Amino acid sequence: MTTLHRGYFTGPFLGALWMATLAVTVAIAMSFATGQAFRPSLLWALLWGGLAGTVAVAAGRGRVVQMGTVLAVCLVMMLGFGPVLTGPDTGFTARLFGAVVLGGSFAVSVMPILKDVTPGRLTRHEFEAAVIRFLTGFGYIFFSAIVLIPFYVMVMTSLKNQAELIQNPLDFSIDLSKGTDLFRSYHELFTQFNFGTYLFNSFFISVLTVAITLAFAIPGAYAVARLRFRGQAAFSRSILLIYMVPMIVLALPIYIAFSLTGLRNSFGGIVMIYPVTTIPVALYMLQGYFRGLPAEIEEAGLMDGLSRLKVIWKITLPLSLPALASVSLYVFMIAWNEFLLAFMLLDDPTKFTLTRGIAALNSSEVPRQHLMAGSVIATVPIMALFLGLEKFMTKGLTAGSVKG
Repeated sequence: MTTLHRGYFTGPFLGALWMATLAVTVAIAMSFATGQAFRPSLLWALLWGGLAGTVAVAAGRGRVVQMGTVLAVCLVMMLGFGPVLTGPDTGFTARLFGAVVLGGSFAVSVMPILKDVTPGRLTRHEFEAAVIRFLTGFGYIFFSAIVLIPFYVMVMTSLKNQAELIQNPLDFSIDLSKGTDLFRSYHELFTQFNFGTYLFNSFFISVLTVAITLAFAIPGAYAVARLRFRGQAAFSRSILLIYMVPMIVLALPIYIAFSLTGLRNSFGGIVMIYPVTTIPVALYMLQGYFRGLPAEIEEAGLMDGLSRLKVIWKITLPLSLPALASVSLYVFMIAWNEFLLAFMLLDDPTKFTLTRGIAALNSSEVPRQHLMAGSVIATVPIMALFLGLEKFMTKGLTAGSVKG
């Protein structure tokens, strides 16, 4: 039994690492929320976290230990030598709130991590389980921060005015006393920058892309999954080969061809080229799902006198609604977020998509808060759509991975 597998080492070790993780998280969160100086002290975090981990293992994991941990962290932070240090101009209320958040979050979360850790020897399973619980918590915090921090900065910047951004570009707190004036950038986007048209254009093009993609992908995927023809296996394996060619390589030929044919700067050209990028992935997802459907049901329909097309329409498609919903959502997201082709082919502001319109805001003549507001407008609808239909997306992406 190694020293690593002893509770008196595991508890302080994981406690120190967990306190350091939470100290960095709380310092960043408080700095963004208040605009005041909070910075993590890794040395103090490791010291106090190791001490708290030792106490948790030695004294148990009851409410008394939790409350004692909260009070201890609050005390050392208020005295100026805690896991999170503050600047001289940081207000007392902000420091106290940060101390309570750090102490409370550590006391509540470290107990589940160390729930099976005792002062004596640990089995390998107990040690690994504690490490896995720590890594799981760290993963949640790390990946949540990667997603939430840029979005938070984007939203907070969009709610400021030019004077506030010039005075302190790193202050991401907001003044709620301004009321509806907080949303001035959004109002100006729709009244002065034609963002209502961009929204409609993106929605219209995305819906048409979904319809065209399904019109080609459904019969193609069904043919690959059910019919027998020469080259079927090779075609099935090569569906996604188009994604091996970077779109930037095709940009110049597409631009030249569309310019010569008059398709550049038109909805027709965009709606023609977008499905080229979405049909392969739709084919791949749907053919896997169609293969998973019982062939006996379709054979029964054929025996009852239905044609192949009626079998697809009356039997296969109703059974495939979850897959169709997930494919539609995925294709819609691709078309909504596409930038390279829109930037290359669209020059008329009345035909801009959202991504092309946002690129037009990236100028020294346009205030930065307008660019951030445009990004929020483009992000929030697709994010809400994805979160609302995420279960269909997951089911569609895994469709056909298991036969039967």
